[in-house]
Amino acid sequence: MIKNTVFALAIAISFLSCKQQPQQTLGTASTQQVSQKYYYPEEGDDWKHKKPEEVGMDAALLQEAVEWAKMQETTQIEKDFSTQKDIFGEPLGPLPASRASTNGIILKDGYIVAEWGDTEAVDPTYSVAKSFLSTLLGLTIDRGMIQNINDPVAKYVKDGGYDSEHNRKVTWEHHARQTSEWQGEMWGKKDDFIGKEAFGRGERKPREIQEPGSFYEYNDTRINRFALSLLRLWEKPLPEVLEDEIMDPIDASDSWKWVPYGNSVVEINGKQMPSVSGGTRWGGGLWINTRDEARFGYLFLRNGRWEDKQLISEKWIKEATTRGAVGPDYGYLWWLNTEGKAWPDAPTTSYAALGAGQNTIWIDPEHDIVIVWRWHDGKQNELIKRVLAAVKE
Repeated sequence: MIKNTVFALAIAISFLSCKQQPQQTLGTASTQQVSQKYYYPEEGDDWKHKKPEEVGMDAALLQEAVEWAKMQETTQIEKDFSTQKDIFGEPLGPLPASRASTNGIILKDGYIVAEWGDTEAVDPTYSVAKSFLSTLLGLTIDRGMIQNINDPVAKYVKDGGYDSEHNRKVTWEHHARQTSEWQGEMWGKKDDFIGKEAFGRGERKPREIQEPGSFYEYNDTRINRFALSLLRLWEKPLPEVLEDEIMDPIDASDSWKWVPYGNSVVEINGKQMPSVSGGTRWGGGLWINTRDEARFGYLFLRNGRWEDKQLISEKWIKEATTRGAVGPDYGYLWWLNTEGKAWPDAPTTSYAALGAGQNTIWIDPEHDIVIVWRWHDGKQNELIKRVLAAVKE
């Protein structure tokens, strides 16, 4: 099922004839045996629960953690999104009428051990979408559509966005690490983030541009340029790529959608296609429920394998969650804990997709745990500390 059909009809665009990508083949007998030792949830609500004590956790301590989490409602994003423009600037895309309250789900060994709030509410997840874009980059490299992540984007994309002497130096890795320093305008928003009307509280003072790869800046205009570049390679809307290659194979629901801006439509091979964003800073973005995010996080916990299929290479996941030389503890659009500063009480091997409103998908390979926690006030370490206290030695 194409999840963006409704939106597509609204803008009179049909994507049904888009070029199909090759299907992933089944794993070998040996890899199937490896996958069989892990539990994978079935489609829809067929996701097994286990009592905490069945997976080596203290039920009372885990319940205390959940009760604490329920009280941590975010104050950043109003329920009716009425402060969106003030915080982020003039929207380019739609926003829902309202959002859910704080909610979450905790997986241990793949089983649901705790769940609270409305985990089926389809809400914007803000910059968590960047980690989904990172995954699409990994798929592009796995398929051989990009030979090397250090290749200049200009080698593959010839739409004028990388023609300047400066932008010709931008590589795929620079985009993935937010060190691209790409210069230009995307969908009416410039790379320099100057001007309160366009960027809200996120406006910045002028600074001297640096060489690509030498300076880190969290910058949605550049990420949106990255998303358009991936679209150019796939010649197929990225939501459809994500659906076909990731979300359908992990049995996600059909409720999620990746909503483009009203003006982010380009022509590819004679067809009009929407280019999606890396967040909801200017509206639109990835709208998804908590349970589907838990499936996505669990795919990463299992190093890209879902049952008998390797959906994304283990090599990519390792690279995507390895710190870069420039900027904070950051991988390929994933937040890391390598230095133990992000979450002091968590393993240094843990990592997360994070977005405004404190949307969080936290993955802990050491304890085989995934926590999805949405619309909270930003105290991830406090919840992590409480959950890990419930893990028995």
